[in-house]
Amino acid sequence: MTINSNIHKAYDWFSGAPLHILAILALALVAQKLGSRAITKAMNRLAETDLVPGPRRGGVRQKERAKTAGTVLRSAMNAAILLITTTMVLSEFGLNLGPLIASAGVIGVALGLGAQTIVRDVLAGIFMLIEDQYGVGDDVEVLDVQGKIESVGLRITTVRAGDGTLWYIRNGEILKIGNRSQPKH
Repeated sequence: MTINSNIHKAYDWFSGAPLHILAILALALVAQKLGSRAITKAMNRLAETDLVPGPRRGGVRQKERAKTAGTVLRSAMNAAILLITTTMVLSEFGLNLGPLIASAGVIGVALGLGAQTIVRDVLAGIFMLIEDQYGVGDDVEVLDVQGKIESVGLRITTVRAGDGTLWYIRNGEILKIGNRSQPKH
């Protein structure tokens, strides 16, 4: 009888929190895989679609913009899935999440106020990508720097000046830019 009761106790224990945690982790993994596949499919479709017809809308640049947007969307999705999964697992351990969520709200407000420039830079980078203002290899004049764009990110754009200096320019600080590489209409 003791072996049977031990098996019954082990089954009761496993059918509680451990089984729920395994189910949560499995659902999170499935959601991550399906979401990543959906984002990749949507960005591939966007890369192939001729959104703005015209001579200066190169397919390569549109594919690069779609790739960057896909990376950002996948990162945001993964962060959201991780946050939700972590809170659900912690609640299965019996942790009271009320104080944790309240603390996260206060910390979020403090970080939000401190991260205004980062948000401004990222938003400017998103609009720059959407509007196709410049891309890698373009000859530009931005702020007091003249040179070629080496990389374009959502927060930072790097420009190689004629003297070899690599300039890191925050997208939120770019108020006007001259692009010598875009053809006349």
